[in-house]
Amino acid sequence: MERCLHVGRRSIIAKGTGFAPVTAFGLTFESPRRGEAFVTRKITRAVAAIKHGLQKELFLGNLDAKRDWGFAPEYVEGIWRILQLGEGDDFVLATGESHTVREFVEAAFAQANLDWKQYVKHDPRYERPAEVDILVGDASKARKTLGWEPKVRFHELVRIMVDADMALLSRETPREHLGKLP
Repeated sequence: MERCLHVGRRSIIAKGTGFAPVTAFGLTFESPRRGEAFVTRKITRAVAAIKHGLQKELFLGNLDAKRDWGFAPEYVEGIWRILQLGEGDDFVLATGESHTVREFVEAAFAQANLDWKQYVKHDPRYERPAEVDILVGDASKARKTLGWEPKVRFHELVRIMVDADMALLSRETPREHLGKLP
């Protein structure tokens, strides 16, 4: 069976004897490997840099946007389960919980025992002109059909990401490479 999996703008092909197209819509999946241009990693990276004395402030846009953030390795497992199906189908992979950027900021700074209000500044340049206020997914079909459900919840996800960036910046080589940040 050959299965074509569409995830956002990417397609994954699994070769076999037939063809069964499946679609996985994964809401915002995060990990310490997320690029620093994405707000979650920008936040956790800044928390670690501030804690290590390499950065003084963090500039962000809309703190009230709500997102359904989940742990990327669990979404990869969900994608794998989808590819094991014998027929085509569509699925949403999500936590079903929505949290504001502000909540992410609060949790990330708290993980490093820092008061976020001392470091976070608003910058209108980071406001999105076509911001979607709330993104939250319903993964009930994936839960029922695939037996998939996320285990890492919001605060655990934030902890994983902050701890990874703290560990990264505690090593001498990354600190030398980065130097003083703005």
